[in-house]
Amino acid sequence: MSRYEKYPAYRDSGVEWIGEIPGHWECIKIKHLSQVQRGASPRPIDDQKYFDDEGEYSWVRISDVTASNKYLECTEQRLSEIGKTLSIPLQPGQLFLSIAGSVGKPIITKINCCIHDGFVYFPYLKECTDFLYYIFTSGQPFLGLGKMGTQLNLNTDTVGSISIPVPPLEEQQAIASFLDRKTAEIDELITKKEDLLKKLDEKRTALITRTVTKGLDPSAPMKESGVEWLGEIPKHWEVKQTRLIFKIFSGSTPRSSEELFWDGDIVWFTPEDLGNNQQKNISESRRKITEEGYNSCGTSLAKSNSVVLSTRAPIGHFAISTVPACCNQGCRILEPENGIPEYWYYTLLSAKPILHCLGQGSTFMELPRQSLAGFKLPVPPLQEQQAIAEHIEKSTAPIDHQKAQVTEAIERLKEYRSALITDAVTGKMNVQLHETKESLSA
Repeated sequence: MSRYEKYPAYRDSGVEWIGEIPGHWECIKIKHLSQVQRGASPRPIDDQKYFDDEGEYSWVRISDVTASNKYLECTEQRLSEIGKTLSIPLQPGQLFLSIAGSVGKPIITKINCCIHDGFVYFPYLKECTDFLYYIFTSGQPFLGLGKMGTQLNLNTDTVGSISIPVPPLEEQQAIASFLDRKTAEIDELITKKEDLLKKLDEKRTALITRTVTKGLDPSAPMKESGVEWLGEIPKHWEVKQTRLIFKIFSGSTPRSSEELFWDGDIVWFTPEDLGNNQQKNISESRRKITEEGYNSCGTSLAKSNSVVLSTRAPIGHFAISTVPACCNQGCRILEPENGIPEYWYYTLLSAKPILHCLGQGSTFMELPRQSLAGFKLPVPPLQEQQAIAEHIEKSTAPIDHQKAQVTEAIERLKEYRSALITDAVTGKMNVQLHETKESLSA
């Protein structure tokens, strides 16, 4: 931020996260700017008399706020008149803050809405709501109160006791306008890079799918596989059900109340260990079990170089375990009877969308064992499996490298965005002077 000039004089704010502030700024607790009040919900919340698709006031849920950026412009539900009287109505322009679910997320409403007790608002705030929005967006006021997201411990008292830097109103408005413009520019760059990531993912997926279903010889005679997602495959390949290719190991969990079952040496995979298909090989799990824990599971240990598959939401995350392992109920381990583990990994990866569609369940999605066991995969000769796996490794390496560079650039932009907001709202840069100089040089 060195290109931004500072104010001529600073003083200590007395608040660690704020540090020094410009000499003419104040540092004030939020409760001295406005009372902090909580939303309210009509009860029981599932009573249909409280809702009306034509109601004047929208009903704000955590998911509505999570799906929005700075402004709340729509919600999925609306309240009836009686529902509104049992909640807290807000008018366009008012700021409120989530203290449940996506904890610590601020938002400004652009519509008439009602908030429940998972939110707090500031009914007597005379400061610039956009400035306060950026104060909260920085995340800095919550330092020491927990981790941003679901672990923050916020209520009306903790929010009210937060001290924030308060410049004159005109400066608040200038800082908010500056951040609106600058963050929009940064967000546009991030969006472009995220679009590039999607295109690289699509390119990578298409390459893998084409290779594991069509092989490496474009002149090879083809035949109908009889499987819709495969289409035509090389004539000399086979199609087999998964149960004929792998030993399928189901998962189980030790009785968690027994301490002697945990912190052992046996790798025990859960869907969380598989991440988001970001790594092909894994050897460590977040939790390990003891021999006693393993025996209590009633499951079996799969050999190394088996494919671990998440069968509960999110369905279809894969990795090759390079060590003997077992898993919980959210996974299956596929131990190849024959073949190249890397080929099976890439083949299953290409089938991920199809496997996901086979998921069932009303409470949570799960891929049934019988659906997995009966799923059909292409089976080339062993030598071709090896060649295909090596070709994919070589062909996807440049794509993966480019993805890593783009991901790193996105992270840098996000870090810059966060630092810019924090420096602006705490007075580490003189926004008004910067804007004046920019307008003169334009």
